Amino acid sequence: MGNRGMEDLIPLVNKLQDAFSSIGQACNLDLPQIAVVGGQSAGKSSVLENFVGRDFLPRGSGIVTRRPLVLQLISANAEWAEFLHCKGKKFTDFDEVRQEIEGETDRVTGANKGISPIPINLRVYSPHVLNLTLIDLPGITKVPVGDQPADIEQQIRDMIMQFISRESCLILAVTPANTDLANSDALKLAKDVDPQGLRTIGVITKLDLMDEGTDARDVLENKLLPLRRGYIGVVNRSQKDIDGKKDIKAALEAERKFFLSHPGYRHMADKMGTPRLQQVLNQQLTNHIRDTLPAFRSKLQAQLLALDKEAEEYRGYRPDDPSRKTKQLLQMVQQFSVDFEKRIEGSGDQVDTVELSGGAKINRIFHERFPFELVKMECDDKEMRREISYAIKNIHGIRTGLFTPDMAFEAIVKKQIVKLKEPCIKCVDMVIQELINTVRQCSNKLECFPRLREETERIVTSHIRDRESRAKDQVLLLIDLQLSYINTNHEDFIGFASAQQRSSQTNKSQSSAGNQVIRKGWLTINNISIIKGGAKEYWFVLTAESLSWFKDDEEKEKKYMLPLDNLKVRDVEKSFMSSKHIFSIFNTESRNVYKDNRTLELACDSQDDVDSWKSSLLRAGVYPDKTTTVESETTTTTDNFSMDPQLERKVETIRNLVDSYMAIVNKCIRDLIPKTIMHLMINNVKDFINAELLACLYSAGDQNALMDESQEQAQRRDEVLRTHQALKEALAIIGDISTSTITTPMPPPVDNSWVGGSTGGRRSPPPSPTAPRRMSSGQRPAPRGAPPPPNRPGPLGPFNNSADSPQAPSRPNRAPPSIPSRRPPPSPTRQAPP
Repeated sequence: MGNRGMEDLIPLVNKLQDAFSSIGQACNLDLPQIAVVGGQSAGKSSVLENFVGRDFLPRGSGIVTRRPLVLQLISANAEWAEFLHCKGKKFTDFDEVRQEIEGETDRVTGANKGISPIPINLRVYSPHVLNLTLIDLPGITKVPVGDQPADIEQQIRDMIMQFISRESCLILAVTPANTDLANSDALKLAKDVDPQGLRTIGVITKLDLMDEGTDARDVLENKLLPLRRGYIGVVNRSQKDIDGKKDIKAALEAERKFFLSHPGYRHMADKMGTPRLQQVLNQQLTNHIRDTLPAFRSKLQAQLLALDKEAEEYRGYRPDDPSRKTKQLLQMVQQFSVDFEKRIEGSGDQVDTVELSGGAKINRIFHERFPFELVKMECDDKEMRREISYAIKNIHGIRTGLFTPDMAFEAIVKKQIVKLKEPCIKCVDMVIQELINTVRQCSNKLECFPRLREETERIVTSHIRDRESRAKDQVLLLIDLQLSYINTNHEDFIGFASAQQRSSQTNKSQSSAGNQVIRKGWLTINNISIIKGGAKEYWFVLTAESLSWFKDDEEKEKKYMLPLDNLKVRDVEKSFMSSKHIFSIFNTESRNVYKDNRTLELACDSQDDVDSWKSSLLRAGVYPDKTTTVESETTTTTDNFSMDPQLERKVETIRNLVDSYMAIVNKCIRDLIPKTIMHLMINNVKDFINAELLACLYSAGDQNALMDESQEQAQRRDEVLRTHQALKEALAIIGDISTSTITTPMPPPVDNSWVGGSTGGRRSPPPSPTAPRRMSSGQRPAPRGAPPPPNRPGPLGPFNNSADSPQAPSRPNRAPPSIPSRRPPPSPTRQAPP
């Protein structure tokens, strides 16, 4: 392994990952990716190999890397490699890895220098690496060769930008020392995506291949064309070394000798070379890890705080202690009783804001669902008139009656009263179902003890079912009481004398309540055509006379007002594609209800909302639609039956009398049924749970067996205690990492504006190749006279103007200001400011 710095980081990261794995969580460090960017044959792959410490990438002249190689390093106990396109196949010989990369590249791009943006994904498992992602990218080229497309340069640029644009990607801008640094495409691309230079490191390769007598000292000292993180020089293995199987460790030693022996680099040998590059990258990884620690620490502390109370309860817990079981049984039953009462009676603490509790739902059944079911039982007006006329004729028989028979009134009333049995029994069933649901919800807290929960649910549910028969008997008794005696002397009954005037009185009473608001809320008009905007939500206001809707709940912009005259409600089947529940309003006289629509389809989020709106419409006088079973038969019967004026008056009188008396009965039933259910069912069940549940549990069997905890609860207890301890250890490990590592401060910003203008026609500026040649020519004053121009914005002008004069060595024109006598002292002092 050639990366010593990474080996130092591995134990720290392993500690952190162990801390999280002990509590069953992933340590998502999200370490940065490292991408090498540069021109063709700049030595990118060699830089990457040196960082990994393994020789596994293809080599050669020209464009060798023709597809992006995404290399994932994964920490493991053994060392092997896997390709995504060869799942399940392990490569232990890294020469075979190189051959597979070459073969996979040719498979997609062909053997004639073609390129492809499709990456090759390689995973290397090793005990000597961190979980990192390294990216080897094709070199930037300008002239297509072989099968390469005409826009090869743009394609490679787009490919590179796809990777280096990510904020988590460190950019190694690789430039050979024997080319012009000012024309470096790598630096230009890095500046485009990282203008502040926070994640760009300049890498100068092939320092050993420069012309004799020249060096890149000005560049490496970050004086000539400065970068915020500076430049690091490296010496990679030559093709001869690679062909001769020269080991990476031997190559690193040769690199070290080169920098120590070279007169231009020996003073900064400690800041050069592959180990230095590894050190800088590892400092960046360490900084990243340290930056993530505060978030990890906060997360762990929050989890520890959440578990403190529960862990304290479990710490001295003894599952088989009989006294504990007895005490806990009493506590559980008492808690169940309290929870049941709170859900039925309501409570100010622990209010459920997601759904209605048992008591609220039962209230809704009493005051919305039950009255609605009663009205649905009411007979259609035409059908009732027909029944009254038949009753009158059948009572008179062969004779022609002179007076309105009261027996017809009594027969019709009793028939209507019998119809009330069904909604009353249905009301009892709905309340029972809600009580059982409430018991199940309250027993959720007993899930730690499955036998106790099962026995509690069984005992309470059995009691509810036992009370069900009594409640239904009492409800039917109330109906029978109404049938047993028709009290025509009731104070609210209109009597025969006033029967004819009832219609006008009803109209007056309805008009007096015209401005009363019955309900407000959001509804969706479902049958607006897509051309006109489709289904849309509006704010609806229902009064005793009209249904209006507005743009929003401020009720400033009214969209429409619909009078309630001759309107009825009808259910609409829920469509397959819609999640909403729909009902419709229509006009009984077949008139348009809204614009060109015969019906107005309104949609709610739940069936409960639909029932609630129907109940409100019922209060406003909009009744549910009743379709007769055989409409043709009804029509024929009605048409065939003709009433003379005298019979019609009798029918109208009895009709008004029936309406008046049934209003009294309905009012009584609506009042008594909820009271009966409340007394015989709800209050009785509450009293039973409070007084008798514990005794029933004791008599049901061994109470110790009831309190045997579930396997899940035992696992939960062990998990809480283990997690609590692991969280403490993880926090301690994070503290150790915080104290055993240091953050490397970011270098100060530099003026790197030169990068932005280093393209275009400036093919012959002097910076890179020319300056180094002069530096090593023995004229040491020149470098010290030259640094000011690139470091200050002002003197950069001559570089721009130098494009007019083709000769490269233009810097001697600025050399005279430097005096030989100042040469030795300024060398160290002028080096610091940049």
